[in-house]
Amino acid sequence: MPGQGLPLRVATLLTGLLECLGFSGILFGWASLVFVFKTEHYFEELCKPEDPLMGNVTGPADCKAQDERFSLIFTLGSFMNNFMTFPAGFIFDRFKTTVARLLAIFLYTTATLTIAFTSADSALLLFLAMPMLTVGGILFLITNLQVGNLFGKHRSTIITLYNGAFDSSSAVFLVIKLLYEQGVSLRASFIFISVCSAWHVGRTFLLMPRGHIPYPLPPNYSYGLCSGKDTMARENSTAESEKLEMGSKEVPPAKEETPGPEQQQEPRSFWSYALSQRFAWHLVWLSVIQLWHYLFIGTLNSLLTNLAGGDRALVSTYTNAFAITQFFGVLCAPWNGLLMDRLKQKYQKEAKSTGSSAMTVALRSAVPSLALTSLLCLGFALCASVPVLPLQYVTFILQVISRSFLYGGNAAFLTLAFPSEHFGKLFGLVMALSAIVSLLQFPIFTFIKGPLQNDPLYVNVTLVLATVLTFVHPFMVYWECRRERSPGATA
Repeated sequence: MPGQGLPLRVATLLTGLLECLGFSGILFGWASLVFVFKTEHYFEELCKPEDPLMGNVTGPADCKAQDERFSLIFTLGSFMNNFMTFPAGFIFDRFKTTVARLLAIFLYTTATLTIAFTSADSALLLFLAMPMLTVGGILFLITNLQVGNLFGKHRSTIITLYNGAFDSSSAVFLVIKLLYEQGVSLRASFIFISVCSAWHVGRTFLLMPRGHIPYPLPPNYSYGLCSGKDTMARENSTAESEKLEMGSKEVPPAKEETPGPEQQQEPRSFWSYALSQRFAWHLVWLSVIQLWHYLFIGTLNSLLTNLAGGDRALVSTYTNAFAITQFFGVLCAPWNGLLMDRLKQKYQKEAKSTGSSAMTVALRSAVPSLALTSLLCLGFALCASVPVLPLQYVTFILQVISRSFLYGGNAAFLTLAFPSEHFGKLFGLVMALSAIVSLLQFPIFTFIKGPLQNDPLYVNVTLVLATVLTFVHPFMVYWECRRERSPGATA
């Protein structure tokens, strides 16, 4: 059984990585798809005859009403990507893995078929299809994050690897764009993606658990079709034993009688964590950085069109460059998890001499990751604010590193800073609340296009100052760890 278990776990890991890489976050390659939609004349009827024709014979390169319509679709899709993770988290926690994945497959397949049979005359269907596509994708990600529990001490690395694959999946729309330029229709590409749902179904029943993968992993744990009919009962019993094990580990002997908050965390309710200062600052950190990324991705086509003076060939070149850099998110994200895992092992050794708790060790390991993500976003924001076209290559690189660190760090921080039984709900809640903030991207875009007359200087300065505010989060976590270690140090 142990020898049989490792190949199965490796297969689950690799197929999960492929699933996240090819399907989960493809919305964020939106700039590539917008280029194709514009070529297919989607929403071109909104362009007024008096609008300046800044392009070549293919038609108007910059049309305010058309750009606003595409921005609104992306705003809605990215909002649903985050907001629906809250109910998705409840579905995953309550109905377990199989039900959540079957729902994801249904939404995803419906969305891809809708896009496949949409034309310029029925372009309004994109308002329905893109949100469904993103909700299906985020459900794929949520159900795959638990795979990290199969690999113990490499848990954070795998979580960040999957989140990096989520970022890299935006390159799928680049592939569709390149195939389109070679004569493969948009319909054929999306029908192919729809057919891949058969693979998702097979993976759901063969390589994923019916319930949840517990952490820490109990001995002789098995899952998937090969584990037999008693799988659910076994998974439920292991979940109960996990809670008992965690309870015994979280209540240490008398020598740590007054370590502070973390010892009272086990009996606390979900809302006591959701309303905590730690969670609130994490929400601010995620919301501000995410708003920058969504605004940049959603308005990239318009930005490049303006900077390139309406040259469609140049816009296409930079769009391809952006999408290619997105693919490397899967290579960037694991470094964040690796950093956290290494620091956690280092602090665990120190904890034996200082008497620090497991929660304090976990939080300390997250501080450099949080600070580095804020720093990367600040660099990306500054470069994006400079209206120089060649500099956007640097912006693309910083953006993909920052974004891969952001989502991997977000998921890893929630697993380290809060109890595992609340992970699905807290992950969903932080994404849902940050989604409300992300709705600002559309009014910001219309404000830039309208009153500011395509000059985003004041908006960029405001957002850069907001980015500086995100450094408060790693500082507060560091201060909390320092305060909780000081009693042990003085004792």
